[in-house]
Amino acid sequence: MTKLNTPVKVDRKISRNDPCLCGSGKKYKKCCINISTSIEKTGENINNIDSIPRCRLCGKTSQLTKTECCDNWICNDEYKYVVYSYARNSCLRNHWRYTLCGYHHVNGHTGNWKDCNECLKAYKTEMYVYMGTNEYNFEKLENPPQYEPTECSKCGKIIKLGEDGYSSSGSKYLCEKCTNKKFFSRMNKTKLIK
Repeated sequence: MTKLNTPVKVDRKISRNDPCLCGSGKKYKKCCINISTSIEKTGENINNIDSIPRCRLCGKTSQLTKTECCDNWICNDEYKYVVYSYARNSCLRNHWRYTLCGYHHVNGHTGNWKDCNECLKAYKTEMYVYMGTNEYNFEKLENPPQYEPTECSKCGKIIKLGEDGYSSSGSKYLCEKCTNKKFFSRMNKTKLIK
């Protein structure tokens, strides 16, 4: 895949069925051909891939919008998300839902998200670090604070709060496996009572 912000040099004419230069994995005719055609009409060089707006997370060049929080190009694809699916298939939703930048903006905090004490207080330190350093950020938190890893209260397994499944009650956390055991144990007891 083409690295973002890296000019692409082409020695031959691009065919409609060639892989697109932007690195999306789509054929050129299904991706950047319309942008390329408009660039060629204005006399710009299609080989200068930097002149094409693209999603700063995935690199796609179609159906883009600018983020309200940080004014970066991003896929306008929130319609792909299915409610309660917990899927992470939308660049736009991933940015506003799983980053401090998005959280900071949605909650109307003032100043820069990297220096915001309200954001820092809103999350457990591990989640704060995850929200400021994950792949959905355009800029990452510099010098994130140190934290102790979260352990399952039942089996002691390390739980990555930003990535793993878990349940919590107060300050106690259960990994996905222990949560399922507890849930099915309760279900079976309920069935036996009936």
